[in-house]
Amino acid sequence: MTTRTLLTCGIVAAPLWAAGSLAQAATREGYSLLREPLSMLATGPLGWIQIVNFIVSGVLSILGAIGLRRVLGASWAPRLVLINGAGMIAAGIFTMDSQPYAHMAAGTITFGCLVAACYLLGKRFGWRSLAAGSALLVGDLWAMSGAPAGSLTLAVGAIAAMMWISVVSSRYRQDLSVVA
Repeated sequence: MTTRTLLTCGIVAAPLWAAGSLAQAATREGYSLLREPLSMLATGPLGWIQIVNFIVSGVLSILGAIGLRRVLGASWAPRLVLINGAGMIAAGIFTMDSQPYAHMAAGTITFGCLVAACYLLGKRFGWRSLAAGSALLVGDLWAMSGAPAGSLTLAVGAIAAMMWISVVSSRYRQDLSVVA
């Protein structure tokens, strides 16, 4: 695959996951984002939709990370984005109802790598990258504390950080267009 194609995968990963997750959250009977994390959408008869969403978005994130590796070289940010993608795949395989501890471990690794990647990209992109990573860090800590609307704050933080990685991929893809 070309670097341009790989970066396109990275651009698509977050919006696809966010749109798929939020559409299900809005339409799933009995589901409330105020009470339950988006991962709970992978349970029940329609859970397969969120499982596929996790796995496809994870694969796209891994491919995007390979594209970032090509433009950034052997730095930590692409590695962390790749681990984030692998964690998303694991979160899809190990659902909260069948393997809750494996799912939580996958989420912890995924979110930690995503926060770290955003902070590392802050060297190149400044405050926006730091804000995206901090949104996820605060959202995750808020949710883990059992605070009100923790699932909502976690979703907002996760989507913000994931979307930032898509923006970064888009910026580097545009730079390839200028060079080519």
